[in-house]
Amino acid sequence: MDELPALQTTLLTAIAAAGDEAALEALRIAALGKKGSVSALLATLGKMSPDERKVQGAAINALKDIVSAALVTRKSELAEKTLTVRLISETIDITLPVRPSGLESGRIHPITQVIDELTAIFHDMGFAVADGPDIETDEYNFTMLNFPPGHPAREMHDTFFMPAKPDGTRHVLRTHTSPVQIRTMLTHKPPIRVIIPGRTYRCDSDQTHTPMFHQVEGLVIDKSSHMGHLKWVLEEFCKAFFEVNDVKMRFRPSHFPFTEPSMEVDIQCRRTGDDIRFGEGEDWLEILGCGMVHPNVIRNCGLDPDIYQGFAWGLGIDRIAMLKYGMPDLRAFFDADQRWIDHYGFRPLDLPSLVAGLSG
Repeated sequence: MDELPALQTTLLTAIAAAGDEAALEALRIAALGKKGSVSALLATLGKMSPDERKVQGAAINALKDIVSAALVTRKSELAEKTLTVRLISETIDITLPVRPSGLESGRIHPITQVIDELTAIFHDMGFAVADGPDIETDEYNFTMLNFPPGHPAREMHDTFFMPAKPDGTRHVLRTHTSPVQIRTMLTHKPPIRVIIPGRTYRCDSDQTHTPMFHQVEGLVIDKSSHMGHLKWVLEEFCKAFFEVNDVKMRFRPSHFPFTEPSMEVDIQCRRTGDDIRFGEGEDWLEILGCGMVHPNVIRNCGLDPDIYQGFAWGLGIDRIAMLKYGMPDLRAFFDADQRWIDHYGFRPLDLPSLVAGLSG
């Protein structure tokens, strides 16, 4: 068989040129498979004479052995090449610095930090934390809080109304956290001492207002609370929150439907450019609203205003966060800007406490 040397050369050349294991397997089948070129030569041995079979059989089997050995060698080479490529692609550069853990890179949002600070201060005064839904009934958000029909706060330019129900009633995105005061008085017997931090919603947006913002309200209901208690609570809160030894406050008459009498509270401060320092100076800054709970509100919650009385206050969490930590624009609170949170955020383990300090 004169074709054996040529076939051997062709097969060995093809095996050496195989670029991957799939191509090599195809060559193996083409040469040594059931219908392969070498197998076809072995099938011709049955038609030869004994002497020819002896000579040609040895030559064909030798070709088969050479091709098989070449296949094994090339397969090993391809496997090594594949491994080398994989190792290069999966190499870990151990000279790179270790990435910081979440505890090092993560930051607590200033709103969360301030809520924790508020909670720590009022918890030390004996207040619990109350919560309620963001979507409220008109009754809880307005009517039971002594808002008469036609009050401007019910109008579309202040309130986000939900679509009307078949009976004509509409839910609202709560415009303040005061509905939780109603829910608390309806479900808890006095004495009541709670604070209510949470999200609120109004149709407003500028440098100091956003459609969604955060409030904290406080409520005290018992048989003996009075204005002096209210003033003490607010003074102690301001001293603790702004971390000053003394603070002067000014109470001005105002009007809120759910308190009577009602007051706006100013706090003494010193302004130096964009910097505001509390507990000193000759300026005043409005910081919150407060008053004695209106008898109608107490009555609406099933309590006798001739027996029970109380006081309440409310302030913007976003606003006092801006004042304490020097943030110029309220809208940045909600921009999800990583650079902003890296600058103004707080380390996760620096939890506020009255012992270790509030601002970390």
